[in-house]
Amino acid sequence: MEDTRAGLVAAEDVLLFVNAAITATGQREFRSDAAEQHLSLDFLHRYVHGNYRDLYAAALALDINDHNAARIILRLLRTATDATPEQRTTEGRLIARRLTHTPPQRVYRLFRDIRAARINNRRTRAIMRDWLAHRPDPAFDAVKYRTGMKTATRHSHLSPTAELGDFLFEPRRRIRYDHPLLDAYRRARYEQAAIYELPFTTAEGFAAKHRIPRRAFLERITPRLTRLERLRLQESARTHKAENIAADLTTMPLTRLASYALALPLDDRVRRRAELTTALRAAAAKAAGSAAGTWPRTVAVLDDSFSASGSTEKRRRPLAVAVATHFLLEALTTSATSLWTSGRTDALLARPYGPTPLGARILDALDRSPDRLLIVSDGWDNAPPGLAAEVLRVWRTRLDPTGRTDVVHLNPVYDATGFDVRRLAPSVPTAGIRNAEDLPALVELARFAAGHTDLAELRAHLDTRVRSYLADD
Repeated sequence: MEDTRAGLVAAEDVLLFVNAAITATGQREFRSDAAEQHLSLDFLHRYVHGNYRDLYAAALALDINDHNAARIILRLLRTATDATPEQRTTEGRLIARRLTHTPPQRVYRLFRDIRAARINNRRTRAIMRDWLAHRPDPAFDAVKYRTGMKTATRHSHLSPTAELGDFLFEPRRRIRYDHPLLDAYRRARYEQAAIYELPFTTAEGFAAKHRIPRRAFLERITPRLTRLERLRLQESARTHKAENIAADLTTMPLTRLASYALALPLDDRVRRRAELTTALRAAAAKAAGSAAGTWPRTVAVLDDSFSASGSTEKRRRPLAVAVATHFLLEALTTSATSLWTSGRTDALLARPYGPTPLGARILDALDRSPDRLLIVSDGWDNAPPGLAAEVLRVWRTRLDPTGRTDVVHLNPVYDATGFDVRRLAPSVPTAGIRNAEDLPALVELARFAAGHTDLAELRAHLDTRVRSYLADD
C-alpha cells in the first residue's frame, strides 16, 4: 500500500512539472507577475531534477516550451557528475535532439548561459561543437547571431575557418571577404545597397544608422524576409504604405495565425473573413495530420472571458489557443461544436470580455450528450464560483459513473501560486497547453492526470515517447 501511494505521489509530481513546463514561460500572466512565475518554476525544476532525474530529462521529448527545455538542458549539464554513465548517454542524445528543434536564437542564448554558469566539461563542449557543425550556413549565423556565435565558438574551443574567424574576432583585419554575406555586412557600414543583402534583423540596424525611410526600407528588404517576419511586419507595412509585403497565411502555424487574426481590429477581421478562415482551416488540417476525422463526436467549451486577454507579454495568448482549438476540432472530428463562455458563436470575431460562466456552458455541452467534452480555460470559474466543479462532480458520480463521456480540461495558463495549471474538479484530468497543435498528444497525456496513475505506468509512457523522439536521431 505504501509503495502504491508513493508511486501515485511521484506520478503526480512529474505530471505537475510537465504541465508547468508546457505552459509557463517565466513571463507575466493575467493573475501573476514575472517574479512569481520565475520563483515557482525554479522550485519545480529543482524539486523534480533532484528526485526524478531520468524523468526530468525525458520531459525534453514532450511538447514542453523552449524556455523550460533550455532550463532543463542547463541544469542537466551543470550536474553531469551526478548522473550515471547510462543517464549521461541518454541525456546527451535528448539534448542534441532537442537543440535541433529549438530556434537558433534560443540556442545561442542557452550557450551564453552555459558560459556564464562556467559549465565547461568535455561533453558540454562536444554538444556545442556538434550543433554548430550542423548549422546549414555558418556565415549566416555569424551575421545574424554574431555575439552568440562568438560566445559559443570560444567556449566550445572550436576553430572556425580563417575567414569566419577573422569576421567574428578581428572584423577590421580584412578589406574584403570571399563569402558574399560576410562582405555585404562589411560594405553595409558605408554602402546602403549592401543592406538589402543582409538578414532583416541585421539590416534593420543598418537602416536606422543610415536613416533610411521605413517605407523604402520595407519595400526593398522584402525578398529577405522569412515567413514569420512577413506575418509580423504585414500590418506595419500597411501603416507605412509598403504594400508589397504579403504573407502567405496558409503556411503559418495554427496558434500563431490565430494570434495574428486576434490582433486585427474587428472591422479588418470582417473584411478579410474569407482569407483568414481559409488560412486557419488550412493550418488546422496540417496540424491534424493523420488524426483528421478520427476523433469522436466532440463538444468544446472555450473560454473567451476577460482573463483570456493574457498579459502585456502574452497578449491574448489564452484566447488564441481557444480560437485555434475551435478550428482544429473541425479537422479532427466530423461532428464538433464549440460553446464560448460569452455566448458568442463567431470564433473569428472572438474578443476577451466578461466573466467566466464555465458551469453554465458545461451544462449546455453535456446536454448534447457528446462522446468527448473538451474544456479550454484558465480554470477560474466565477459566474457563479464553483459551479463547474459541482456540475462535473455530479455528472461523473451520478449521471455518468461509467465514463461514457470523456471529459478533458486543457489549461493555457500556469498558476504560479499553485505550482500547476488550475484544475476544475478532481475527477477531470487536466493538462497544460501552449499551442493548439499539440492538442491530440496532450489529450493522451491528460489521462495520466486523473489521479490514479502510478509511476510505473507513467514511466512506461515517457520511455515510449523518448524512444520515438530519438528514433531518427
